[in-house]
Amino acid sequence: MTSKPTIPAVKGMREFYPEDLAVRNYIYQKVCQAATQFGYQEWESPYVEAIALYAAKSGEELVEKQSFVFSDRGGDKITLRPELTPSLARMVAKRQGELVFPLRWWQYGPMWRYEQPQKGRTREFFQWNVDMLGVNSPEADAELISVAATFLKLVGLSPQQATILVNNRRLMDAQFDFLGITPENRTFVSGLVDRRTKMKPEAWDVYALENGLNQQQLDGLEKILGDLDLWQKSDELVRLFKALEALGVREYVKFDPNIMRGLLYYTGTVFEAFDVSGSVRRAILGGGRYDNLLADVGGDPLSGVGFAMGDVVIGIILQEKGLIPAFTPSPAPILVTVFDESLWLDSFAVAAELRAAGLNVIVSPEPAKLPKQFKFADRMGIRVAVVLGPDEAASGQVTLKNLKNGTQQTVSRSQAPKEISEILASA
Repeated sequence: MTSKPTIPAVKGMREFYPEDLAVRNYIYQKVCQAATQFGYQEWESPYVEAIALYAAKSGEELVEKQSFVFSDRGGDKITLRPELTPSLARMVAKRQGELVFPLRWWQYGPMWRYEQPQKGRTREFFQWNVDMLGVNSPEADAELISVAATFLKLVGLSPQQATILVNNRRLMDAQFDFLGITPENRTFVSGLVDRRTKMKPEAWDVYALENGLNQQQLDGLEKILGDLDLWQKSDELVRLFKALEALGVREYVKFDPNIMRGLLYYTGTVFEAFDVSGSVRRAILGGGRYDNLLADVGGDPLSGVGFAMGDVVIGIILQEKGLIPAFTPSPAPILVTVFDESLWLDSFAVAAELRAAGLNVIVSPEPAKLPKQFKFADRMGIRVAVVLGPDEAASGQVTLKNLKNGTQQTVSRSQAPKEISEILASA
């Protein structure tokens, strides 16, 4: 017999079976914990936005090539949101006179980009955004980096496994001035630096010389990119690292002049976190300082610092390192068995009593031999089976079977919640 083929999911879109959703939820729990430790408030923006919102700040590639753009029934061009910062700008500008600054906001939700699916990259992903608005200081930048480092700690990544690399755009602009690289050529050079680890050295040199740099500038640029003490020439970075020391996360952070962050709106501190001990070469998270965030959406100029982290890369890293908690198939650790049809409703009543006591309970969907019900419980990771047979029903008791060690005891129904709780606590 030939089975009917199923309709596949849309390319690049994700299906979350319970074990997959457990990973996503675990990441959400940890980002929530990290953000709230620092007093950041959770917010939410629409999943669908006008494409015009992204045209001003996000660049032509995001708007023209990576966004899922379509017309609504009224003919307006809209898109599934590819990032959050423009939505943040619009919502803050809308109530700029009412909000209390500095503003500390975070969000974790789905984004969509029309990219080529590959390891660490899908067309649908969940992203964590954290932003502080209304303060322009290296110390504020250090707080955002500390939030990121706190998350790495919370998921069990040590400084030997994950590192946050930091640079400063103003420092690099000063170095570019020294090399005679014109402001018109800065965007290309920033992109050139971003490409450095993705190209062979010889090819990178040729690419640089063919696109506007002379040999003297290229030699100078390579010297700058190899100078790990360059940060000491930046007052902002000196203050940043002192603040990171005070915040207790300095061990997670290193200076790297190769970190440029290609997006146009970064103006000061920039940073990216990487897994330094695994198979994933893409950044875990990245962000930096931006100025005049609200100018293009009708608000007054406002400085901010923030970062974003997608769930795909960090999920792969945590699973590879065995840092995701073991998956428990059932959120209910208790199974109330059904002995036979005559006791079916009695089993329902026992389950209701246990739920009223605050316990999560599954009831067998139909009568079956007890070994079959115990086998189901074992496959679902259930810890305790509650048996209500004729003898127990007649005496107002239940038998509790500890499925972890095989022991069992018969107790009164009124005592069952307490005894079950003790069994579960003994794990």
